Amino acid sequence: MSLGYLIKLKILWAIYDVEKIYYPILAVVGVPVNAVTIAILSRGKCGLSKCVTGYLVAMAAADLLVIVFDLILRQIPIVYREQFVFLLGVRVCNIHAVLLYAATDCSVWFTVTFTFDRFVAICCQKLKTKYCTKKTAGVVLGTVTLLSCLKNTFWYFMYTNRYWLSNSPWFCLVKVYVSRSIAWTLVELIHHILTPFIPFLLILFFNALTVKNILVANRARRRLRSQRDGDSSKDPEMGQRRKSMVLLFIISGNFMLLWVVFMVCSAWRRLDYFGYPVSLPAFVTEIGFMLQLLSCCTNTFVYAVTQSKFREELRNGVKYPIVMMMVLIR
Repeated sequence: MSLGYLIKLKILWAIYDVEKIYYPILAVVGVPVNAVTIAILSRGKCGLSKCVTGYLVAMAAADLLVIVFDLILRQIPIVYREQFVFLLGVRVCNIHAVLLYAATDCSVWFTVTFTFDRFVAICCQKLKTKYCTKKTAGVVLGTVTLLSCLKNTFWYFMYTNRYWLSNSPWFCLVKVYVSRSIAWTLVELIHHILTPFIPFLLILFFNALTVKNILVANRARRRLRSQRDGDSSKDPEMGQRRKSMVLLFIISGNFMLLWVVFMVCSAWRRLDYFGYPVSLPAFVTEIGFMLQLLSCCTNTFVYAVTQSKFREELRNGVKYPIVMMMVLIR
């Protein structure tokens, strides 16, 4: 047994030990922060348009479902497999898989649709009034949800209904002839192309166009205002555009940063299909899962950092039960 293999094995065991602490903490944090985000944004008092609010609420709801179906009902039982061995007798794994992958797809594609909406709002002024509306957001989010559910119904037929508590990309028992079939290869390949490869590229593309448009527009607007009002004047429209841009870039940048390891691992693993097997340490895949699930818990902190009214609503929410307790005591 080589030294390199022993080092990789020790790192993998260390990560398994970390996961036993990391995943429960992530679940304890992720469920309330997303629930609080949904509650605060749904009140509509954060100074955001109804269109933007709709996207952010949908993203938080999808993240909450991923935490439930993936983190709590999949990863934690895998890490604590000895305590969850009773799941081997539960016959609902294929239904669980459909719900898990549909929720993950929604979480990812809601980020794409939000990125496109902000691209239209910042760069396409003529289309903005028609597209960036609450009604359009509802139609887009509903369509993405429906397509995600339809796309992932394949897993119901590809997986068996029995759980297989192995630390592997799939968690349901798969029959050998199914896992080695062309149909399995195609479904799995299409699944990982649609999530996260295409979303990753689309987010990069729309953000690049947004940055280009903003730089050109800002230079032109700055020249016009300097000629008319002088260099010292402030431009409220540029300030509003800057706030929208900061929110967009932090959300999309956070998504890409935390999904990139998972995406690279998926690409590496599927090179086998094309006759280019590449060895990748197992601990890298585990890190990819850990970061991907972390992405479902970070948007609340993004809003708290970038949105002053969200922070104010959050403070009010924290103070409210304390104030009520003091009133009752008095």
